Amino acid sequence: MSDTAPADETRPTVGRPGHVEAAAHPEALSERVVAVVVTYNREQLLAQCLDGLAAQDRRPDAVVVIDNASTDASGRVADEHPLGADVVHLHRNVGGAGGFAAGIARALVRHDADWVWVMDDDTVPRPGALAALLEALGSSPVRLSVLSSRAVWTDGRDHPMNTQRTRLGASAREKRDAARAGGRPIRTASYVSALLNGQDVRRLGLPHADYFIWSDDFEHTGRLLRHGRGLQVPSSVVEHRTARFGNAQTSPGSRFYYDVRNRLWALLRTDSFSPLERVLHGGRTALGWLGVLARHRGDVAGVGLRGVLAALRRGPRPSAAVLAADGEAAADVRAIERAAGR
Repeated sequence: MSDTAPADETRPTVGRPGHVEAAAHPEALSERVVAVVVTYNREQLLAQCLDGLAAQDRRPDAVVVIDNASTDASGRVADEHPLGADVVHLHRNVGGAGGFAAGIARALVRHDADWVWVMDDDTVPRPGALAALLEALGSSPVRLSVLSSRAVWTDGRDHPMNTQRTRLGASAREKRDAARAGGRPIRTASYVSALLNGQDVRRLGLPHADYFIWSDDFEHTGRLLRHGRGLQVPSSVVEHRTARFGNAQTSPGSRFYYDVRNRLWALLRTDSFSPLERVLHGGRTALGWLGVLARHRGDVAGVGLRGVLAALRRGPRPSAAVLAADGEAAADVRAIERAAGR
């Protein structure tokens, strides 16, 4: 299927349309949107996230919550929330990457999603967040593969963990097309709040579950946008309620292993980025790592080295193998990956 192919079909709108009535292409209103939330031991934040989804001007048509084997009450909060989510309780914690692979697959296989709205459990969407994404989708003169929200911290500042750069080399026409839809062209997006085209995921595959945490969204949206169009929509606002204001490298600790391994996996073992992009992303990444090493001295040097060796030793395992302890989730992932030829 070409990257400019139209959607297969339209469906009746479920939920409250709200602001999207102004869309230039009303067919965007009938797209079936399924939200996917991945949670692990954040019962209070999860409740706030689900409250935010319930308060949307245009509510999602369904919500999938992946409970990553939480040891607190997160699973019960999801089960009992009046939103009525489809809650999947995994038997082991497979990280955000594994949770999103399972959740996106379930949204496509069991809920027939046209678009999948992914977010973390510490994301609280403001009431117009989904409506604004769909309004941009309907106003876009070109087919879109990924739309993302503006993520702010609790005090309203743009969150540095979710900064998205304008697509390098975007033509004047691409910028005009994006501006017409009320946004700007992007090359990758954060899973703090991203709307993914279900057709493209079925064609190009899911995020790699084996990433566990970090860079799974960088690689996956990079894959979807290698030849597709992406849009950052500033009128779609979500709060990323992290404990501290900073990016992922502010205090990485042992998680620096995943930062190093996964970014090398994404740049060296996939075709999600062009050769030039690999050089540019690799250079920026290396500078970021040098900054981490300078700030934390020897505390993370060994951790980073282990990440390098792990990335060189092998690539990510098949996602269905990572999710093998949960047969239903593994089956959903296999169904999508088989269709994508991965």
